[in-house]
Amino acid sequence: MCVFFRPDSADGFLSPSHSSRNGEKDWENASTTSSITSNTEYTGPRLYKEPSAKSNKHIIQNALSHCCLAGKVNEGQKNKILEEMEKSEANNFLVLFRDSGCQFRSLYTYCPESEEIAKLTGIGPKSITRKMIDGLYKYNSDKKQFSQIPAKTMSASVDAVTIHNHLWQAKKPATPKKVVPAQS
Repeated sequence: MCVFFRPDSADGFLSPSHSSRNGEKDWENASTTSSITSNTEYTGPRLYKEPSAKSNKHIIQNALSHCCLAGKVNEGQKNKILEEMEKSEANNFLVLFRDSGCQFRSLYTYCPESEEIAKLTGIGPKSITRKMIDGLYKYNSDKKQFSQIPAKTMSASVDAVTIHNHLWQAKKPATPKKVVPAQS
């Protein structure tokens, strides 16, 4: 947190001289503020502005539309997911891929402050922890593709993740049909 101290008087600041030859405004004699306002009460623009939370919402929307769920075949699923994104108040989203082949599985919300990753829609675990993450990916909107990044830690600049293979539920084997013994 930055703390700025303001001097009690404006004596230490430089100002244009009383006799300005260039036609500049004489700031000491021609004040633009009311003379009733005291010198210690500052009414101008605030110097400190609360940082706005960065969002990757548009990047993820583009990634879903042009890469993950592109084409007529995926249009229904894509529209459903984009609608879920619009309903969400989250600023950061993550795509979950099945593996390094970048096959879309689900969409998650990501809170950088708490490092919480929670499923919004799709197939996958309800939440993802740091230990579950196998690979981190960044979306390149020029190339319309995801590329793996060599980072080890999660950050707001990550657009997609993969989880370790053993975390995916294996398909249940089909129940074998009853074999009727052959009559001899």
